[in-house]
Amino acid sequence: MKVYVSRPIPQNAYKILKDAGLEVFANEENRILSKQELIENIKDVDALLPLLTDAIDDEVLASNPKLKIVANYAVGFNNINIEAATKRGILVTNTPDVLTDTTADMAFALLMTTARSIVPSDKFTRDGMFDKWEPLGFLGQDIHHATLGIIGAGRIGQVVAKRGHHGFDMKILYVDMSHNEYMDSELGATKVELDYLLQNSDFVSLHVPLFPNTHHLIGKDQFKMMKKTAVLINTARGPVVDEEALVEALKTGEIWAAGLDVYEKEPTVHHELLKMDNVVLAPHIASASIQTREEMGRIAAENIVLFLNGKKPLTPVNPAVLQ
Repeated sequence: MKVYVSRPIPQNAYKILKDAGLEVFANEENRILSKQELIENIKDVDALLPLLTDAIDDEVLASNPKLKIVANYAVGFNNINIEAATKRGILVTNTPDVLTDTTADMAFALLMTTARSIVPSDKFTRDGMFDKWEPLGFLGQDIHHATLGIIGAGRIGQVVAKRGHHGFDMKILYVDMSHNEYMDSELGATKVELDYLLQNSDFVSLHVPLFPNTHHLIGKDQFKMMKKTAVLINTARGPVVDEEALVEALKTGEIWAAGLDVYEKEPTVHHELLKMDNVVLAPHIASASIQTREEMGRIAAENIVLFLNGKKPLTPVNPAVLQ
């Protein structure tokens, strides 16, 4: 049986697939394939291992009646038409859990870097401008004992809250569909409505998936509610934030700063954001540690091997297909 890998990924994944006797084909160029290229390249394979940047819609799925599994190299799967895959009997899998701590680390790295103006002060120093200590130079926001608002108390949101509470004595507010026992009992967190969280948080960190009801969850009205000293952190999905509204909020001082790893029209970054010193911009690297990316590859590859050998995969997204 044949597998197609849409972009270069860690070598351990290829080894797992080949050691299982599968024939592996791959895009060896570090670029996103067009839809037509993707359709052409998967026309005779049993399994597809795509990235989050590959749009796997019904047209792509329909192009190969032989396709049995799409093993997404990501925890998110908004790039795949799950309903269409299920109707066609194609299993979809993802790579949850293994990137939780690494992504939480990145969220906190953005929070700290943004709060303390690390990026502009680094540039200032490198440009030879540091000629004296300045009592009013690069003043930032304190993190310790501040209020951290978590929007989405899932795996990653919980771990970010844990770091804030135990590491920095932060007060934790959170928004979620239901009470989170761990957040409530272990972190002393308080479940609140979104408006209250925005009005009372010093730092707001986004950890929700991208669904129709979370698209532009944070926009013009929400920015008006936030403190002028507030910092927004987004390691979730770009379209959760209305980027035009974010630009305006940063320009007018409605919020103090933002740390972003994802963008509304990724990989395009809003041109205004590129000019701002009060924004830290990262190229979607929240899961980018060697160990985590290898683990993501392992899970995706093992899902393919297990399923093609008639066994239950590790992380099915649409388990109805298994029945």
